[in-house]
Amino acid sequence: MEHIGSVRAVSGPVVRGKAAGPVRMYEVAYVGDAQLMGEVVRIRGDEVDIQVYENTDGVTVGERVLFSGGLLTVRLGPGLLGKVLDGIGRPLATLGEKGVFIPRGEHLESISSRESFPFMPRVNAGDAAEPGDCIGEVQEGAGTHPIHIPPRVKPGEVRWIAPQAELGVTETVVTVDDTSLSLSTTWPVREPRPAAERLHLQTPLVTGQRVIDTLFPVAKGGAAVVPGSFGTGKTVTQQSLAKWCDADIIVYIGCGERGNEMTEVLEEFPELEDPHTGRSLMERMVLIANTSNMPVAAREASIYLGMTIAEYFRDLGRDVAIMADSTSRWAEALREIAGRMEEMPGEEGYPAYLGSRLAQYYERAGRVRCLGSPEREGSITVINAVSPPGGDFSEPVTQASLRLSGAFWALDKSLAQQRHFPSINWRSSYSLFEEDLRGYYDHNMESGWREQKSFLRTTLNREKELLDLVQLVGRDGLSESDKWVLHLSELLRSIFLQQNAFEMSDAYCSPRKQQLWLSFFMELHRTVEHRIGEGLLFEQVPAGEMRREFLRFRELDAARLESVSANWLEEFRQQLQETEVIPS
Repeated sequence: MEHIGSVRAVSGPVVRGKAAGPVRMYEVAYVGDAQLMGEVVRIRGDEVDIQVYENTDGVTVGERVLFSGGLLTVRLGPGLLGKVLDGIGRPLATLGEKGVFIPRGEHLESISSRESFPFMPRVNAGDAAEPGDCIGEVQEGAGTHPIHIPPRVKPGEVRWIAPQAELGVTETVVTVDDTSLSLSTTWPVREPRPAAERLHLQTPLVTGQRVIDTLFPVAKGGAAVVPGSFGTGKTVTQQSLAKWCDADIIVYIGCGERGNEMTEVLEEFPELEDPHTGRSLMERMVLIANTSNMPVAAREASIYLGMTIAEYFRDLGRDVAIMADSTSRWAEALREIAGRMEEMPGEEGYPAYLGSRLAQYYERAGRVRCLGSPEREGSITVINAVSPPGGDFSEPVTQASLRLSGAFWALDKSLAQQRHFPSINWRSSYSLFEEDLRGYYDHNMESGWREQKSFLRTTLNREKELLDLVQLVGRDGLSESDKWVLHLSELLRSIFLQQNAFEMSDAYCSPRKQQLWLSFFMELHRTVEHRIGEGLLFEQVPAGEMRREFLRFRELDAARLESVSANWLEEFRQQLQETEVIPS
């Protein structure tokens, strides 16, 4: 219920106010003469603490506070795709028309009421209707956008349905009993949208990154964490995943990151071609930009906004990937606000409820059977960057994220300094989705996939043992077979695990091409091991030209790689066979 209170005290983005009526947690309030939007985060009798999402400079004691009676919501519907929003869902393009800096007190919805779309009805008057049912669709971009009955509407009968026409997003399109519905709907960002059933995870999110898809896959509906210190390539890794992963929709949240990085995203993504459709990549993306110089409180709300948008597209039957860069900046905002509210600090100054707040976010991921008919499934995959200070993975945000996720892609500073990207450390990273995805791989990959992955892991693990041994006895003290394994592991690292995100021919590697590479390296290893077993010395193996030759192979597509690598291997076998074994 709407009523007016007053400002009692101001501490940065936290305003203490006096309420003149009932107030509930997370209720939206408008503070001061400028009507700055905020959210109630604590209630003590008739005193409330309001987390303000805008700069509070100039707000004075005694100014009025309007308590709206409603929660922070976002408008969902056609027109969201391609949008760039700030942390509380306002379109930055519209705000940008008013000046370089975001004006204070602007209250805009994510989708303008002026936007319209051609509507095609799919039900008739008299049909039964319940939450989640599809009542029509609109044309949006190259595809269609289904219109579903929102979750909170009571089941009933379609009394009226709009005919085929161009309709605005807030115009009535259907009446169910006495409830009028439009093309768009609103939803509180902190409240999870319901689903009919949560399903087992069984399909991988194909990223096109060899080290991820092969060694540390993430399932659609799962959660992955990408921790790394400054300069290890977190942002480039997430941007590569956004460009190439096989999700239907991408929600990318720039959460407290540097403004120049978000500018790069905003300039680059509209120019990129979606490899799956051939159209602009922005047509399947929603960007949320809340840079480090924007109000810190809005940063805390931005990840809930992104998740609510992701849940909306999930309920349409889409596979969504949501990426936050980075949750460490979100946690810092949480810490700053908790400090201003004089809450008892926990580990490293973070509030004691850091873990539970992260869990509220991560647990909204998953694969579900959606409400209504026709029957459909959707998923939300979370891929979050974490920026531990000094690369310390034992700090609270990384540890809490690790407990809540199923894939851990640890970025390594030493690999980044060697210009090895993605700089994912294959020894400290892991994935818990291997067993869930086994059936998919057995059905969709050619035979030998598990053996090939095992070969890759074994070779990389053997390399560490051999490098430790080299420190003691030198390379000359190794056996001929160990010298070859050490060389092979270097080839696997530089040719297979390393990937150039800025070279189109290598930025994306299909599962088929990944398997061809591993099969090729296995055959190469068997060939050389066989001849070494017959007495050939490692020095007699023409290993010097391999790296240069294989780098050229990376430019080939799967079909060409299969034929070229087979021909090269045949010539190599012949060359080894003709090499005379030197008698011992």
